[in-house]
Amino acid sequence: MDGEHACSAADWAARAREEIADVHKSGRLPILVGGTGLYLRTLLFGIAPVPGIDPQIRHEVRSASVDDNRAKLFEHDPEAAERLNAGDTARIARALEVVLSTGRPLVEWQKHREGGILEEIDLRPLVLLPPREWLYGRCDERFADMFESGAVEEVRALLARKLNPNLPVMRGIGVREIGAFLIGALSREEAIAAGQQATRRYAKRQYTWFAHQPPPEWPRFRDIPIPVRAELVEALSFPRQ
Repeated sequence: MDGEHACSAADWAARAREEIADVHKSGRLPILVGGTGLYLRTLLFGIAPVPGIDPQIRHEVRSASVDDNRAKLFEHDPEAAERLNAGDTARIARALEVVLSTGRPLVEWQKHREGGILEEIDLRPLVLLPPREWLYGRCDERFADMFESGAVEEVRALLARKLNPNLPVMRGIGVREIGAFLIGALSREEAIAAGQQATRRYAKRQYTWFAHQPPPEWPRFRDIPIPVRAELVEALSFPRQ
């Protein structure tokens, strides 16, 4: 999708369902690698049937600052305002636009989910939780590699489009940091260090989510996932017919 268009978890799940069905039809095995917990949960367990958001409300919310939206959320859904991270632009905006457009808090809608594929597939889940020191080292390597392998040019082209700064593509890790480098506000070394820190923070949130949110019966693999060890293969193996 073009970065000008926001892709919601529901949009992604609909596309993922089509791809998975296509792989099954061809007799192959689809392997889904995460990633982002919200998107995986939406695909597997379904999503709350929230009605379409009033376009005017969405425009007003997405155009406002996160501080203004959070203050307004305290008025209309104080439980969500307290629960969400103060800097979580996307989730605060989503909670606010839902309660303003439907008159009901998002948490009420989320009590009922639909559209998940979990009952239609034979799932072999595996949660990778490698040592954090190893994981953060990989994060640092990855961002440094991205910086040297086209990310600067990609961000330069993205910023030239002058898109709405609230779009997800504009909030991607590295966009702000590399953007600051391009205008001279950060040195190369400072931009890389800032991007690495942002990546590690995101990985920390992902790690926490996957450690606690998936069903407890899903196997957790806590060793360094290279080389592939026998117990990892065993966790993924299907019963012989």
